[in-house]
Amino acid sequence: MTAADMSLEQALHTRRSVRGFLDTPVPRETLDAVFALAQLTPSNCNIQPWRALVASGSVRDTLRARMVEKAGNGIMINPDFEAMPTFEGEYRRRQVDCAVELYSNMGIARDDKAGRTRAVLRNFELFDAPHVVFIGMDRRFGVTVALDVGMYIQSLMLAMTAFGIGSCAQGSMRYYPDDVREVFDEPDSTAILCGISFGYEDVAVPANRTRVGRDPLAASVVFSG
Repeated sequence: MTAADMSLEQALHTRRSVRGFLDTPVPRETLDAVFALAQLTPSNCNIQPWRALVASGSVRDTLRARMVEKAGNGIMINPDFEAMPTFEGEYRRRQVDCAVELYSNMGIARDDKAGRTRAVLRNFELFDAPHVVFIGMDRRFGVTVALDVGMYIQSLMLAMTAFGIGSCAQGSMRYYPDDVREVFDEPDSTAILCGISFGYEDVAVPANRTRVGRDPLAASVVFSG
């Protein structure tokens, strides 16, 4: 199946978080095609507020090394936006179910503190992905515009899926935004929302066996009239 053959339904069913990649880089012409598709995302008044900073090669290596060093040494995070909220009730149940499935596949027990610490650090190692894209927007924008950027992220990951590229959206990629701006020579006005590690999946990585489901429609969708 080629990118042109994959339907939206197939892409939605196929896309998932990949946490282990081959070191094979994605060809530049493929990257151009993927990001061109994502650029078709709708936005309020067509302002196209997203800023996508794609790190590959030595740039990727530099940012990975910086983040690993800071995270590994407990350096205080400095996100442009608030860190992850505390989940409760059904949201907490879903979060735990996801973690149990992931850590079980990785062979990490609940009381394995060292294993869990190592698993967290894997985020900053980009799961060995050859590429990472940092997604930002002008820091003057608020929630309404962030919704547009969220749609861009979904479009981008579905486009990657259609081209056979695995991806993992990571909130942890916003923890050290000053490094991202410095390496990309990006102004302080660009705030980092998240990042996406991407490349070709390494099917031998145990974490990639993880599969999580979705609750039935009635849990979140209300039909009336």
